[in-house]
Formats: sequence, structure tokens, C-alpha cells
Amino acid sequence: MGLVFIGVASLGLTGCVLNVGDSESGWDNQASWEKSQTKNRANLARLSLGMSRDQVQVLMGQADFNEAYIQEDKKVHVLFYRTQHMNGDGKTTKDECTPVVISNGALVGWGEKAYGNI
Repeated sequence: MGLVFIGVASLGLTGCVLNVGDSESGWDNQASWEKSQTKNRANLARLSLGMSRDQVQVLMGQADFNEAYIQEDKKVHVLFYRTQHMNGDGKTTKDECTPVVISNGALVGWGEKAYGNI
């Protein structure tokens, strides 16, 4: 009886595929990161100063990296989105990302200059 169940159960699982991975640990293929970079660059062009953090995240999606801290009574959030290919190692690093800076819930800038000014 037990062997019959195992045999039937294994037939039912034939063809099942489990895909494990995410954008922070690596990319399945070159088209994936290229598509993400293209989308992120297009969305960066649609940002407007003063947008709320929620508006930014709806437009941009989930950040590849993020930082948060308090600076002189201001809540600062920095979201990093992959926008340029630097290394062929299959992993996204901060130097391949554009920082998006949000202070007290509002977008105050993006890019290296904005990140350097906080």
C-alpha cells in the first residue's frame, strides 16, 4: 500500500520545477538584468522631486538595496536601483545602482550627487 502511494505521488510530481533565486543573489540570464536596468532607467526619468516615498516605490518597484537612518531630526531613506552593468559576476552591487534619496517622506533627489549631499 505504501509503495503504491509513493509511486502515484511521484508521478503526480513529474514535471514540477522549483525556481529558487532573487535579484540580489544573482540573475538567471543576461536578458533579466538588462530588462531590469532598462525599466529602472525609464522609471528614474519619470521621478519628480517631492514625490512621496510610496509614490516612488509604486513607480520604481522593490529596491535592490536600501538604507535608512536619522540625520539632524530628518528620516532619510536611500533606495538603490540597478541601472548599469559593471561586473559579469551575476550579482547586483551598489556600484551598479542609482541611489534614490527620500527625506522625511519626500523625494529630494537621485543619483550620486544627491546621495553625496546627505
